[in-house]
Formats: sequence, structure tokens, C-alpha cells
Amino acid sequence: MRLRGRRGTREELEQRTDLVVLDPKAYKGRWHERFGNNNPIHVELGMGKGQFITQLSAQNPDINYIGIDMFDQLLHRASDKAIKARIEHGRPELNNLAIVLFNIEYLEDVFADNELERVYLNFSDPWPKKRHHRRRLTHPNFLRKYMRMLNSNGDIHFKTDSEELFEFSLNSFSDVGLRMRNITLSLHREGNPSFNVMTEYEGKFVEQGKPIYRCEVVVGADALAKHVEALKTETSK
Repeated sequence: MRLRGRRGTREELEQRTDLVVLDPKAYKGRWHERFGNNNPIHVELGMGKGQFITQLSAQNPDINYIGIDMFDQLLHRASDKAIKARIEHGRPELNNLAIVLFNIEYLEDVFADNELERVYLNFSDPWPKKRHHRRRLTHPNFLRKYMRMLNSNGDIHFKTDSEELFEFSLNSFSDVGLRMRNITLSLHREGNPSFNVMTEYEGKFVEQGKPIYRCEVVVGADALAKHVEALKTETSK
């Protein structure tokens, strides 16, 4: 993504201390202190312009959200959207969102083991060339990091418009021993599901008629137990 820099952006971000975190390493293992509560923490890796994470944070005040990207301009746009979303939802005082400047490659420097409950991967870079596959956010190397950071209720929610990346990801999840649920090859087949918050890219892809692939990945032990129990209940009907 090519972004045109704007003078003064970093200075503006430095003033938005209620939303923007420019030194996330300082909060490793202490994110609950940053939010001032013990609510679950959900993280979007590669938040882009922030539509998804800001809408979720405004809709769910009892969940703490963290959106991560590595470009000043994206953080600035996301923080603008967060302020607007809070006002639109009548919750201008909300403090359940942190917008973080960081390179996801070094995620283990930001989060401690068992600190997160959910990881969102929305329309991540597909890195189509085979020599770049290790950079994919669903590569087993990244998945093992998430598995350490996610708690007993932890899971991963994954969406993409890339069929090839989706196939690769399903295999990656299986390779590290994770179970999947709610797999769909066309999320918008019958319109936008009520549970789904769309990203900026997703809206464009849907308008173009592209299929959206999605699945949920069960990581934590308690999450897995609940999934297995739900399957038993379903099969006994």
C-alpha cells in the first residue's frame, strides 16, 4: 500500500494518547493496565484504515480492541474513524480501543503469553510469490506466535478474497494442529451476515462480485472444549 505522507502527522498522533500507542513494547504483559480493566482483548493485525476495528470497538464496550499497522498515515485515519464511530454510537467517552504503530513481524515483543483472546486477520497481504510465503500472516511461523499469545478461550477469525491464500491457510491451520469452524467460501452469498463487520477492502470486493472466504480457528483449550460440546449437541438433535 502506497501512502502519501502529510507533514505533521506524527506530531498529531503523539497528541492522541487516549487512542494511539507509539511504543507498544512498554505494554507487553500489561495491556489490561493500559485499558484499566480485565475485559477480553481482541487484536486486528494489519488494520488498514481502521473501519473494522473502530466499528467493533464502538459496538462492544465490554471488549478491549487493539488495531496494529506500521504506517503513520493509516494510524491517523484509523484514529479519526474511531473518534467519529464513538460519536455515532453515542459513546464519545469509550476507552476500549488502542491503535498501535508496529511491525507485526515482531509481535512477540508486544504481547505476553495468554494475553489475548482473539486475533483478526482481515484481507492480509497474500504474498503470491512462493519465496515470500513465509511472510503470510497465516504461515505456521506466525500461527505458533498467536498460539502462545492467545488464552484458553482464544481463537482466530480469518477473512480473505484470495482463494489461493485461503487454501494455503487451511493447510497451515491443520499443520499446526488447529481445528476450524464456520468455514465459508462465499460469506456474502445471501447478503452481509448480521455478525459481520466489513473492512474497506471487503466493501469494494463485494461490490465487484468477488467471493469472500472466511473461517474461525479454535486455539484455546476451553474454546476447543466448547466447540466439541457444541458438535455433540448438534449431532444429537
